[in-house]
Amino acid sequence: MSLQVRRREGPLSPETVKALVADLSARFGNRVVTSQAVREQHGHTTTWIANAPPDAVLFAEDREDVIDAVRICAQHDAPIVPFGVGSSLEGHVNALFGGLSIDFSRMNRVLAVHAEDLDCVVEPGITRKTLNAHLRDSGLFFPIDPGADASIGGMAATRASGTNAVRYGTMKDNVLSLGIVTAEGKFIRTASRAKKSSAGYDLTRLYVGSEGTLGVIVEVTLKLAGIPECISGGHCPFPDVRSACLTAIETIQSGIPVARIELLDTLMVQASNAYSKLTLPETPMLFLEFHGSEESVAEQSRRFAEIAEGNGGGPFAWTTNTEERNKLWQARHDSYWASFGLRPGAKAFATDVCVPLSRLAECVEQTQADVAETGLVAPIVGHVGDGNFHVSPLIDMSSREELERANAFGERLALRAIRMGGTCTGEHGVGQKKIPYLVAEHGEDALDLMRRLKAAIDPQNLFNPGKIFTA
Repeated sequence: MSLQVRRREGPLSPETVKALVADLSARFGNRVVTSQAVREQHGHTTTWIANAPPDAVLFAEDREDVIDAVRICAQHDAPIVPFGVGSSLEGHVNALFGGLSIDFSRMNRVLAVHAEDLDCVVEPGITRKTLNAHLRDSGLFFPIDPGADASIGGMAATRASGTNAVRYGTMKDNVLSLGIVTAEGKFIRTASRAKKSSAGYDLTRLYVGSEGTLGVIVEVTLKLAGIPECISGGHCPFPDVRSACLTAIETIQSGIPVARIELLDTLMVQASNAYSKLTLPETPMLFLEFHGSEESVAEQSRRFAEIAEGNGGGPFAWTTNTEERNKLWQARHDSYWASFGLRPGAKAFATDVCVPLSRLAECVEQTQADVAETGLVAPIVGHVGDGNFHVSPLIDMSSREELERANAFGERLALRAIRMGGTCTGEHGVGQKKIPYLVAEHGEDALDLMRRLKAAIDPQNLFNPGKIFTA
């Protein structure tokens, strides 16, 4: 008989919650918090999805805390939802069936830096900015940059990527090993620090992107990169989105080792100008960055400018000045918040897809046409060097009609990307909202295999139930 994910039908009973909190408090004291405000802060907060708070929040301080918490929750059949900083966008940290949220903000230490091996070992609660501040004097940095100052554990759990992915890859390429607490309350390491291995199943890749549904990450071993000798960056306007996308495609295909290449459509440029006090031409735009020696970044910048000019774009304004570059990239990272200025009082229905690079221009154009026909205000930004882009319809949450339009648009976008050989989510993850598209993307047999893996590893369905799968 095929293994199946055990279904959870509803929240814990009041009696179970009382007993759970009593046992947790006996072990952890006042680090277990049950106030309404703290619980709601650990439900989903970043996007429009309704908040679903846990029954209690534990502020864990070390691996043993997590091991004991998992064992206590298993005794009470209580769900466990790991919490980093809550910056995910698909409802990942909502406690749909109550239970315990484990907050990792106090597990934020750098455990080891092996500069000669270009790797480090960290606890899951450390954020990428804090890690890079710690690494700066070593001449190394961790390159994955999803925009938000996300926790490393959360980034591993959601297989995050971001603006540097075109050169440095995503989290799946930069995690060497994970320390996991399993459903049995045991600690395992998924791999060694070696750069490659042929020994057994690749457990690291199984857990990276599992969204907290297979175990709790308590340790992360990361690949690091050398801080570039020189960095150039700038912006380049285009007459339309197609010419910007074609330029991105040709830049990658020509072998230029671009570090970042980001698309902003006209709406997003307008919002960024207003929010970040920029004076960019209000037309589709690429933001770029190149890493290397002084000579190589200058050459890469010149070659890109030639490609852009051939597609009707330009001029490409670039600089190696750190302050000017940082201002540009801060504006890009603030694009989510900037978009709210386009429609004050609305909430963002943020979503993303990823397609093969050759289909990028077509997918973005069709999406823009869909936005116009649907009558939404929906700026587009994208990590177009790897075919990934984001759309954020701004919705009046009091209007059921608008919400239905946005949901229908999101469904068309996801299925459009899948038909083009892409995915319903390039980096946001499945969470709650992308569950309906997994059969179309993977097929029922592949999805059934995922369910059987979940059921075998987490038979009680303790870990983040209701994410990836509906159970």
